[in-house]
Amino acid sequence: MGLRAIVFDYGMVLTEKQEPQAHAALLRLTGLPPGRFELLYWADRHAYDEGKLTGLAFWQKLLRDAGIAEKEELVQELNLWDARMWTTQNSAMLAWQLALRKCGIKTAILSNMGDNVLANMERTFDWLPRFDVLVWSYQLGMAKPDPAIYLHTLRELGVEPGEALFLDDKLVNIEAARALGMRGILFSNIDRLRADLIAAGLDRELPLPA
Repeated sequence: MGLRAIVFDYGMVLTEKQEPQAHAALLRLTGLPPGRFELLYWADRHAYDEGKLTGLAFWQKLLRDAGIAEKEELVQELNLWDARMWTTQNSAMLAWQLALRKCGIKTAILSNMGDNVLANMERTFDWLPRFDVLVWSYQLGMAKPDPAIYLHTLRELGVEPGEALFLDDKLVNIEAARALGMRGILFSNIDRLRADLIAAGLDRELPLPA
């Protein structure tokens, strides 16, 4: 079965690493040590991605859990820096997406994403509409690795699982895609991706990322 679509994760695949200035601002504003901050930050991130929390509610809860007063101005500022932290881009991967489209390959973004981060992305990036399908978890009330969100993406693309390649930086999400019959590559950097595409024989079907 030939490949007809590439499905990209957003964070750490189409983006570079977290913006360091924004991360430093979050630590400064909360006054938390890095280890404690990371523990609290990721504790409810999946609920945020599923739409069970808004960005503001996410930060209100983090401050409560940390024993920090929930001042409205602080919550707003944290929410703003959080969005900025994830609004970076991987220019080489975006160039590859354009090359794929020129070859007639459909492209999609399937991302665990909260409301405030997406709003900032939509204000910042003009390339989002270049993708055939955009799937943001909070809008559907489900998130990777839930099989339902992969199936939704495939339906929107109009392809069968075996006709789609999924790229993500988290192994659990790749394994969930493979369990449905999708092809999957764990992404770390563009050089590794190029090597993995060649190893899988996909260089015969796809242009390689430069």
